[in-house]
Amino acid sequence: MKITIIGGGNIGTLMAAEAAAKGHEVTMFTSRPGDWNKEIQVYNNAEEPLRTGFLSGITDSLEEALEAADYVWVTLPAQLFSVFADKMLPLVHKGQKIGIIPGSGGAEFAFRHLIEKGCVLFGLQRVHSIARLRQYGKSVYELGRKPEMHIGAIPASDTAGICRGMEGIFDMPCRALGNYLSVTLTPSNPILHTTRLYSMFKDYKTGDAYPEQILFYEEWTVGASEMLLACDAELQKLCRVIPLDLSSVVSLADYYESRTADAMTEKIRGIKAFKGLVSPMKKVNDAWVPDWNSRYFTADFPFGLKIMKDIAGIFHVETPNIDMVWDWYEDAAMEDGTEVFNVDLTADEFLNLYKEQ
Repeated sequence: MKITIIGGGNIGTLMAAEAAAKGHEVTMFTSRPGDWNKEIQVYNNAEEPLRTGFLSGITDSLEEALEAADYVWVTLPAQLFSVFADKMLPLVHKGQKIGIIPGSGGAEFAFRHLIEKGCVLFGLQRVHSIARLRQYGKSVYELGRKPEMHIGAIPASDTAGICRGMEGIFDMPCRALGNYLSVTLTPSNPILHTTRLYSMFKDYKTGDAYPEQILFYEEWTVGASEMLLACDAELQKLCRVIPLDLSSVVSLADYYESRTADAMTEKIRGIKAFKGLVSPMKKVNDAWVPDWNSRYFTADFPFGLKIMKDIAGIFHVETPNIDMVWDWYEDAAMEDGTEVFNVDLTADEFLNLYKEQ
């Protein structure tokens, strides 16, 4: 198959290498083509080589990248979805499969005109593997593959076929979800990251500083777990109210098999693939302050938690803890002109997006 990848970060690089290693024609669209090799190497965390993929093309021309692609995998942060959807609209054609990796962030709203043009939109509920760049454009670490992929699509009738295709590319089972909303409401980064950042910086004031950069997961706190579990429970309440099958939106309490704050804290601190990951902070002189421009803030709040909050409003579900975390972000981090996704639909209009077609 001919596969185009938009976005050469952690997961985009890994997926490019994997698909190319299986013999598919992979084109990388990037604004920095001169920094890329056609040979992409994958390593494990012991610096042992796992596989090598050879890209068919590297380009900064979106028209060239999209022209003949069977699959287009978008691995950009959610705040860029609308921008790229507008750029892609005149270049895509009916039947192309546009995959959002991972699929949360309101992709079905941002790419709605591509769906209307006849493209199939699909999204992974979570990335199929944790990835970290080793050397930009040249090598990447694979730090832990999931046992299977979960995919939702619009139209939903295409999901099974996409799963078969992705299984062939990645040599792992793929479960077809009943609707794309099961992807949008997945409580991964939009709850995992936001509740941790709230607990970490809720008392921060301009002028404050920290002596060192905080480890995001290894120094996870009980307070972060308490807020995570509270927001997670509110999301599950919302899923029970929406008249769609959302049984595949697994709570974080179940996903991490941790139902108390102490158990959740111990679990998250001990995940090997998360070791060494630092919080979104920047150094100022000899101290550290929050980096409000990090995608942890600019994507996971306005294109993650905010979408869940808006959907809860559509269905009149109260979410006091989600509201608290969002209100803190608005007050603490949001600047004038910050792009925020708004779901401004009636309940019927909203549900029509996910109907079987």
